[in-house]
Amino acid sequence: MSIRKKLYPWAITLPKKSAIDTATLFGLGNLSMPGTWGSAAGVLLYYIGFKDMKFIPYVIFSLFLAYAAAGICDTAERYIGARDPGKIILDEIVAMPICFFPLFGSAFSVYGVLLGFVLFRFFDIKKPLFISKMQNLEGGLGIVADDLAAAAVTCVCLNLSALAFHGIFA
Repeated sequence: MSIRKKLYPWAITLPKKSAIDTATLFGLGNLSMPGTWGSAAGVLLYYIGFKDMKFIPYVIFSLFLAYAAAGICDTAERYIGARDPGKIILDEIVAMPICFFPLFGSAFSVYGVLLGFVLFRFFDIKKPLFISKMQNLEGGLGIVADDLAAAAVTCVCLNLSALAFHGIFA
């Protein structure tokens, strides 16, 4: 049994159009700078779904979305026939709320969200530290894992910035 069938048995049956439309956010990933558009959509997801969420639901919902995104991205990658194509942006969308996880208890200001957006784009593009290694994982797991790693590093940097400059970022 392949790793795909073990990890995402539900995803391998997704119709081509559904998988690609969801992974590209209905064509948003076809625009110039797709990762930036996906990240912007992720900020919107944060404001709509995560901003006022409590700790446990925030973690559970983040994990659920990451798992679902990995399965959908895996299937879309297979249908598109290219490894981690740039137009797949669901990974950026589900990673962005993780950037804004309030480790020290307070939500981020608009400036904090802007800083988080910039930091995430930097870490997602440059892939320093261990982030580039995550992208080498197979299929949808690799597509999503490097963005989750970039989001985790962003989260730490953003929370430390909020501690240091509380009146500005938090």
